[in-house]
Amino acid sequence: MINTLGDATIGELAQALRGDVIRPEDPGYDEARSIWNGAHDRRPALVVRCHGVADVLKTVEFARSEGLPLAVRGGAHSIPGFSSVDQGIVLDLAPMRGVRVDPGRRTATAQGGNTWSDLDAETQAFGLAVTGGLISTTGIAGFTLGGGIGLLVRRCGLAADNLIGADVVTADGRYLHATEDEHAELLWALRGGGGNFGVVTSFEYRLHDVGPMVFAGPVFYRGEDAERVLSGFRAATADAPDELSMVVNLTTAPPAPFLPEEIHGKPVVAVLGMWSGHAEDGDTATRPFRELAPVVVDLFGPMPYVAMQSLLDPLYPRGLHNYFRSAFFGALDDGTTGAILDAYARVPNPLSEVHIHHLGGAMGRVPADATAFGTRDRNFILNIVARSADAGGYPLAVEWARAATGALGPDAAAYVNFTGEATEDRVQASYPKATYERLVAVKDRYDPTNLFRLNQNIRPSAHR
Repeated sequence: MINTLGDATIGELAQALRGDVIRPEDPGYDEARSIWNGAHDRRPALVVRCHGVADVLKTVEFARSEGLPLAVRGGAHSIPGFSSVDQGIVLDLAPMRGVRVDPGRRTATAQGGNTWSDLDAETQAFGLAVTGGLISTTGIAGFTLGGGIGLLVRRCGLAADNLIGADVVTADGRYLHATEDEHAELLWALRGGGGNFGVVTSFEYRLHDVGPMVFAGPVFYRGEDAERVLSGFRAATADAPDELSMVVNLTTAPPAPFLPEEIHGKPVVAVLGMWSGHAEDGDTATRPFRELAPVVVDLFGPMPYVAMQSLLDPLYPRGLHNYFRSAFFGALDDGTTGAILDAYARVPNPLSEVHIHHLGGAMGRVPADATAFGTRDRNFILNIVARSADAGGYPLAVEWARAATGALGPDAAAYVNFTGEATEDRVQASYPKATYERLVAVKDRYDPTNLFRLNQNIRPSAHR
């Protein structure tokens, strides 16, 4: 372990880097080790803040040569806590936040420490965007490598579908540029296979004409109208154009000034989404979703794309205990609707929510074997957001989340980024069998010793 290393060995690493090496005895250690998800309180032996590719190369070499567990951190939003590790090394990409937009080619190259707010700010200067997270503080790295479902998914596909190049530091210290023409199988695996194959120091995205204004927002209904809202949502999504991506959120009304006081703390249904087509068409396009039941308040309207992308940020603060779980499903039929409503009725606390995201569109037209993200034929995904303010209510929230997704069937495919604790069976359930075996082959080639195992792990053949 790290405590067997002398100060001189760690000192040599520190002297070789432009970035910082932070140890438990150093000022700022507790801040450096903290991550977004308060459910995980880990104590790494070293946190290495990398300032460039050279720092990444040296840190990977150090972890490999010393036999130390290595956690790769981008935005630090990993739900299973993979952004940190006990008695190992955290390779922190946060200082690496350069972004270069090429408006002529409609591409952006972004370093691995960027969050979606960073990338959106740069691309929106040119009226361009790529599918990003619903929470703007989410890192681009883990989100993209796990697929990336957001409010542009029906028009632009997954974030991973728009990944056209990546710079990768592999377990054996190589620095590779993966494209369709060079290391194509590695690029295929990065499009949904998670952080299994190396440290992605830079992502190159294909961009789309979006914004700077979109027609977006939430509309709120009372919780007792949930069944009626889901029935109407099913009908409205049947004819939805690609430019429209909508989400149902079965939740508890926060004490927000835009909601009437009499419903604060009571069950509500928020239907939120974005029309990314011509702004003047947004009112008509979204209206079917804004008339599903008697309305409490309708906040849809023209707004900057970056405003919609950060709208939910205050509801997802750092430090809460989080456990997210998911299941894809084909239709909001009576059986599925009943299971979802039952989960909503059993919600363990006001912080926990049930999300239903409408998929299809551009995402559904990508061939299943074109990327490592293989679940393309389902029209919806159920995301269970189980949260508690502290450790006291966390086990009950986790139990509720497992039961909620389990009610859709034990074999329901999961979304890589929302696999709960990311056990091996849940990870395998995220991929078709042939896709998983192909990922194992890529893992065998680029990380046969499983150095990069702190992720939704695809174990190489030698470790199976």
